[in-house]
Amino acid sequence: MLKIGRTLLSVILAMGLSRPALSEPQPDELLPDAARERLTQQEIVAGDLSLIELRRAGMTIFTRPFNHADGYGDGPPDMADPTTPGGRPTLQGNGSFLRVNGLDAQTCLECHSLVSMGTRPPIFGIGGAGAIASSALFMPRNIDVSDQLAMGRASIDGRLINPVSLFGAGGVQAVGREMTGDLQTLKTRALENPGLAVRLISKEVDFGVIVADKTGGLDNSGIEGIDDDLVVRPFGRKGEFATLRQFDQVAMMFHLGIQPVEIFGPGVDDDGDGVANEILVGEMSALEIFIATQDSPVQLRGDREITAGSGLFETAGCVDCHRPMLTTESPYLGFDFPVVDDRPGANLYFKIDLRRNPARLRPAAKGGVEVPLFSDLKRHDMGAGLAEDFALLSEQANREFITAKLWGVADTAPYLHDGRALTLEEAIDLHGGEARAARDRFLALDQRQQKQVIVFLKSLRNPRNPNSDTLAN
Repeated sequence: MLKIGRTLLSVILAMGLSRPALSEPQPDELLPDAARERLTQQEIVAGDLSLIELRRAGMTIFTRPFNHADGYGDGPPDMADPTTPGGRPTLQGNGSFLRVNGLDAQTCLECHSLVSMGTRPPIFGIGGAGAIASSALFMPRNIDVSDQLAMGRASIDGRLINPVSLFGAGGVQAVGREMTGDLQTLKTRALENPGLAVRLISKEVDFGVIVADKTGGLDNSGIEGIDDDLVVRPFGRKGEFATLRQFDQVAMMFHLGIQPVEIFGPGVDDDGDGVANEILVGEMSALEIFIATQDSPVQLRGDREITAGSGLFETAGCVDCHRPMLTTESPYLGFDFPVVDDRPGANLYFKIDLRRNPARLRPAAKGGVEVPLFSDLKRHDMGAGLAEDFALLSEQANREFITAKLWGVADTAPYLHDGRALTLEEAIDLHGGEARAARDRFLALDQRQQKQVIVFLKSLRNPRNPNSDTLAN
């Protein structure tokens, strides 16, 4: 049986909750580290750094191999008192790595380094997806590797998570934050009109209905594909994170054992590894800005086969969930700290123009930008065949996944949440639940038509030279 540290577990499970602001440690509070420059939030808020300087700072954090002097790991576990800081054991007590249940990398780059698996040889670069060897085994307690249950399967009560590419992430966050704003407005309308069934539609995506009573209570039973708080969470296979920052917070703790000051407080060595201030608020901000300003995926210019495949993709009903385009009202993406999930922009400290390099999203007719992500940012029941066995989720929740973003899909094999589909054809064939009808319509196409759909999907490519501005001298 494998366990996760009690402190880390409680933080991960609470990541969706709002938290009060934590003060940023001042430079004279920081532990000396001559090999590592530190970046505070005050420097970013003061406007002393340009976007390219912030991107380079974020890229440095993204690619940095964190070590024990930085606070890597959880520190020594106290087996006599599991309520003390620390907690996760390491393999043979090596003090560094666990591999299953986190402590499985030194850098973000290790999981996000494949720009394309669709070329020969593959193209490596910063911000890409991860091959199956980079997949995370999240919070398992039991793994039946030898199939002692004689079920013909290596059962696991955790999650196997294949890393996705990060390209275009800023556009996705911008869409998600605007959708959240729309849904919060609709919730307010329901509260102001007791008994009225308010349809929850944002950017033509239908999240069901909500009804308020005269006491201010809400009937959430009609909500579909989103949590009852009506916060769109575009990141994570289950739609767990509203912002890249929230995703980064968990990734730092789970994969590296690096504790963000904004979670644990300045000067606090919560994991007992002898290091405080392991990653500062300003450093997390630079990391979020770097990931949010990744180059966007592209679609190759259409020939007859691509155009035909696009039409068949639509008529099969794939676009009901894989929405080709979601459009923002504003071309700007703002960054908040602290993040208040249901009030986007409440604590703005920086913003970027998504029309400009490196995101380069196409301006929309009404002033925002077009985000061709091929997703509705909504959770769907994908059927029993794709269901996970995660012990901390209900049977229904284990069947549900946010609609995968297909931009860049030609370069990001293997497919599906755990990488079980090695080709696009396999990925389509494994669709069930709410996607079964569209899957069946695809399978009913003749061989040439199916090939045209695949040709269309293979026109959705990752950028070829991402983050070149951060690497230039």
